[in-house]
Amino acid sequence: MFLTIGTTGTAEDPATDLGFLLHKHPGKAQAFSTSHGTAHVLYPEADAERCTAALLLEIDPVALVRRGKGKGRGGAPDAALAQYVNDRPYAASSLLAVALSHVFSSAMKGVCTARPELAAAPRPLRIEVPVLPARGGPALVRALFEPLGWEVTAEPVALDAEFPEWGDSRYVRLVLETDTLTVAAALRHLYVLLPVLDDAKHYWVSPDEVDKLLRAGEGWLGGHPEQKLITSRYLARRWSLTREAMERLELVRLAESDDSEVESIDNAVGAETETEERPTPLAQQRRDAILAALRESGAARVLDLGCGQGQLVQALLKDPAFTEIVGIDVSMRALTIASRRLRLDRMGERVASRVKLVQGSLAYTDKRLKGYDAAVLSEVIEHLDLPRLPALEYAVFGAARPRTVVVTTPNVEYNVRWESLPAGHVRHGDHRFEWTREEFRAWARTVAERHGYGVEFRPVGPDDPEVGPPTQMAVFSTQTVNEKEAKAA
Repeated sequence: MFLTIGTTGTAEDPATDLGFLLHKHPGKAQAFSTSHGTAHVLYPEADAERCTAALLLEIDPVALVRRGKGKGRGGAPDAALAQYVNDRPYAASSLLAVALSHVFSSAMKGVCTARPELAAAPRPLRIEVPVLPARGGPALVRALFEPLGWEVTAEPVALDAEFPEWGDSRYVRLVLETDTLTVAAALRHLYVLLPVLDDAKHYWVSPDEVDKLLRAGEGWLGGHPEQKLITSRYLARRWSLTREAMERLELVRLAESDDSEVESIDNAVGAETETEERPTPLAQQRRDAILAALRESGAARVLDLGCGQGQLVQALLKDPAFTEIVGIDVSMRALTIASRRLRLDRMGERVASRVKLVQGSLAYTDKRLKGYDAAVLSEVIEHLDLPRLPALEYAVFGAARPRTVVVTTPNVEYNVRWESLPAGHVRHGDHRFEWTREEFRAWARTVAERHGYGVEFRPVGPDDPEVGPPTQMAVFSTQTVNEKEAKAA
């Protein structure tokens, strides 16, 4: 299997900088042992104007069969003869993708210790794969690579050059060119899409393949128009894994959307006063406001109700004043992502003892929620259908009854300031409602009166004199009620 990565340059920006990015010296030929053979890296050309790195993977068919143990396409058992009949050592496949990740692991991560400024900079790239299986033909090749910024040439390879009437094979000669992508992005695209086009894996596809896919697809897979096809083929059409990957991609999308609250528009609103510093994202302003309210309350043991992917839990952990933090969410997928975000498996024992993630529904009373100083409902209530809101109200304010409850939710009046948000639309597709300031305050006062809390309202984000802040926050406190009663006495 053969693949080349080339670039061009000038005397001031030499093409040989490619060697720094790939962590392979242009003046040396190197060999690396892989699980299925030997990978060779060499440079057919290397000067200031042009530099090309070549990856040649020599397959060891005996190792391939021994490691496969009778498993063929996607890891499913095949006839023993299929190992020999279907093996195509000349055609790019998942084996080449594995070799890429093994030989160029630092480059794929965007790490360039010697010249860190190079890793983040796009450069002109030309990638060529002489023989690439393409189940779906040249049209699918273009559909996969063009949305990522590549100029694609996919020439069908004839079944037999001496008998053109036999037509084309399912293989193509692939040339990719761009001047807008980094080397790291290019390698990640290849790592995912080579086995997708082959539509086969040469090893057993286990659950950890989902993590590999999401790592390599970070930043581009979630918005790719062929996301479902890519995910399904990469995971060897294993439905359970495909569903998990799609759900996790959707959770990332929802989290980014909820966290940003159309932050690009928020930034545009503040553009008149912005000089050198970018405005603080609304999601960060919201977390800061919540932390300030919790510190004022003197809370040490805190519940993050509807914690999602753990952004607030992560912020709480940074303050030693919060001695016990419990994140609760109905979605196990979200909790899994939160665990990875927090790196719970790598935490020291002392820090890990302060945090816990548990699954639970806020629509039901839960004895695990009792006895805490404070609870937070950050951008949660608007995701519930209105008829279910009284159940959440009783579970939190009536049954769990922490001393302090902090609730944030969008202010629908502010939506007119989001220039890219169509009139009449909520900020996120999963929002069941968005309240005006008066509607939110009426609900909050009713809840406070019903359950013996005092309530204070605070703006989060720029407080527009006409439409108010983008986020509204209510801080409920039993302490406020006690103080009032004491004064009255």
